[in-house]
Amino acid sequence: MATTTAERTHAGPPGGSSGGAPGALHGQMSHREIMEALSGLLLGMFVAMISSTIVSNALPEIIADIGGGQSAYTWVVTSTLLTMTATTPLWGKMADLFSKKLLMQIALVLFVAASAVAGLAQNPEQLIAARAVQGIGMGGLTALAQIIMAAMISPRERGRYSGYLGAVFAVATVGGPLLGGVITDADSLGWRWCFYVGIPFAIVAFIVLQKTLHLPVVRREGVKVDWAGAFFMAAGVCLLLVWVTFAGDKYDWASWETAAMVGGSAALLAIFGLVESKAAEPIVPLRLFRNRTITLSSLASLFVGVAMFAGTIFFSQYFQLARDKSPTMAGVMTIPMIAGLFLSSTISGQVITRTGKWKAWLVVGAALIVGGLGMLGTIRYDTEYWHVAVFMAVLGLGVGMTMQNLVLSTQNQVAPADLGAASSMVTFFRSLGGAMGVSALGALMANRIGDYVKDGLADLGPRYAAMAQGTSGEIPDMDKIPEPLRTVLESAYGHGIADIFLVAAAAAVVALVFVVFIKEVPLKTKGGLAQAAEEATGVDGPAAVAEAVAGVPEQHPADNPAPAASTPASTPASTPAGNGIALHGFVRGAGSVPVSHAAVTLISLAGRQLGRSVAHADGSYAVDAPGSGTYVLIASADGFQPQASTVVVGGEPVAYDLLLSGTTGLKGIVRSGEDGAPVQGAMVIVTDVRGDLLSTGTTVADGTFFVNELVPGPATVAVNAEGYRPHAVPIEIGATGVTRVEVELVTGARLTGVVKAALGPLADARVTLVDAAGNVVGTATTGADGAYAFADLDGGEYTVLATSYPPAASAVSLTGHGVDGHEILLSHPED
Repeated sequence: MATTTAERTHAGPPGGSSGGAPGALHGQMSHREIMEALSGLLLGMFVAMISSTIVSNALPEIIADIGGGQSAYTWVVTSTLLTMTATTPLWGKMADLFSKKLLMQIALVLFVAASAVAGLAQNPEQLIAARAVQGIGMGGLTALAQIIMAAMISPRERGRYSGYLGAVFAVATVGGPLLGGVITDADSLGWRWCFYVGIPFAIVAFIVLQKTLHLPVVRREGVKVDWAGAFFMAAGVCLLLVWVTFAGDKYDWASWETAAMVGGSAALLAIFGLVESKAAEPIVPLRLFRNRTITLSSLASLFVGVAMFAGTIFFSQYFQLARDKSPTMAGVMTIPMIAGLFLSSTISGQVITRTGKWKAWLVVGAALIVGGLGMLGTIRYDTEYWHVAVFMAVLGLGVGMTMQNLVLSTQNQVAPADLGAASSMVTFFRSLGGAMGVSALGALMANRIGDYVKDGLADLGPRYAAMAQGTSGEIPDMDKIPEPLRTVLESAYGHGIADIFLVAAAAAVVALVFVVFIKEVPLKTKGGLAQAAEEATGVDGPAAVAEAVAGVPEQHPADNPAPAASTPASTPASTPAGNGIALHGFVRGAGSVPVSHAAVTLISLAGRQLGRSVAHADGSYAVDAPGSGTYVLIASADGFQPQASTVVVGGEPVAYDLLLSGTTGLKGIVRSGEDGAPVQGAMVIVTDVRGDLLSTGTTVADGTFFVNELVPGPATVAVNAEGYRPHAVPIEIGATGVTRVEVELVTGARLTGVVKAALGPLADARVTLVDAAGNVVGTATTGADGAYAFADLDGGEYTVLATSYPPAASAVSLTGHGVDGHEILLSHPED
């Protein structure tokens, strides 16, 4: 027996969002909603990763086919890292201003379109240009994936879901090179299909993203992207990377070209800093660097990027050129590193979610990177593979512990309004380090290999020296080189690449130093969407937000008169009393219904209250901003989820409407059907119409329970308590407000006993329970001890039948909690 009622309030999607996952609309999402959203997100990441890694083992053959040497090989990789590095902060900032899903889809389209063009490349220049465009899309995909996860999931819980991202990363990193090697080795396909194979996956990812990723979009008027800052940052970074790439090859490290490029890069970055300090919406908010953790995490990411990219990008060359393996086998032989990365990222994420402790993982991870790269620095072309495998596994363990957790430590330190910029900033520094590392170490490796080749040829004599002329600058085809010279080249590549690992290990030591000085801060327990209504005031929880704005004196319609008859209904009636810049608008719920008496508070980004107001009967409000700048506007009302929005104020009054969504929950009480007494400790389970679990709860001492963040629509509430029969009732979860339900449980009687024969308890006897109407209620088979049991029975008269010997029947009357110890004696009839 159950009754349901719904308390409904008017609500609408926050920030102008329409539709979407219900959980996303009021800040927090259930596990099911998060997994649905992650399905498209992870598929998009898989496309980007596999399209990137699939060419790693094919690159030696690609460069040999279209022409080019070590410089072209390096630039095919560097061009992608360069554009990814330069555009990552821009993607992150746009994520704070525009639809994250739309940006994700744009990045996906860019990446796949560039992949198709790369497959048509006829020379290294065309391939490098296509890979540069790929980098723009990759910058968006990598930055937006972190940002969207941070918006949906709290830092404390993010480790659990980062494991899924790590799994996708591992599968794509292993599967990409393997698939690329198979395609390259197949005569019917060829290396160009390495770029085409990701297109079908991308189409599916685009569609899945459209259907599963639903996040609220805050539409902010008068917001402009800082294009000037983006230009100067990209120009400064690109010029620096060009210098690093060509220094020591095209010109000396100490030369006028070096002075010109380094000086020009410094000047461009200085202009960038000046532009950012004056921009209303900077690409990289310089104020974030006042936070010690963010600064150290960014610097650590820079050197982790050097170690991570430089320590992994040259593995394909090592296995193919130093160990004479096919592209397919080169991919197989890197599995130990990926296995280590997968295990460490997954396990560390789960442990961080349970304990909330993250710094130890960073320190241990950075130390493992140093150790792994240091050991890899000792390898040669003839080193036992199991040694190399162990060294790679250690490196993978370290990368898995640091890569995601450096982003986590930064995201945990910023307000929701800066989540995109801060997340992309860590990714930017990691990509910058990777691009600089690959460029500089690629040039260093070419020089070291040339030196080792000369040393080897000196031992072979002049005959082979003539055969090797012209091969030092090109990627060699080992199958066409005679054995003595081939051994020299293999040894040179093995030793030269090992030297690169040693240099990368030195960079990892610097990263370890920065990580050690990072201060551990407890992880927040709410995601970016939920923090938007809470962290902006510097307090925790919806109750604290309400308390922060509750300082507004209670005002009644008489205190805040409605607009005069001459005032248009579409114009806010209130006028700020101060002399600042007016910020006015309406507070509305679902269907544009005004939310009267809503408390509206204006605060600075530092959390200082600047103004407050109470909405009139028509929902209008007005507050004064002290001057131009960026502020946070908070609205709260009884029966609604608090809403926080970032507002940019210029020199003119700003009109800004606030949309509130009502809280949705289920509240009820469980009583005994006999005396109406509350039932404590009853388990309450809520499922949807498909039977999927939505949430669970337990009744307290007065028999009540509360379940929040439910999806509106039909559902089923099942209640189970010891000593009572389970009961399920259908309900309709309201779109807003709290739905109430009352459930009465009927006491469940039980019947237990033993079936005995002349020699003792009888096993495997069949016991049938029949009610007074002759219906079979249940059957049971006795165990070794002859025992049987029936539970959850209604009170009344029953007949117990036991069969094995000739059947025996007995009557039993059940009341209250039932009957225990009902014995049945079976025996053979007398002869």
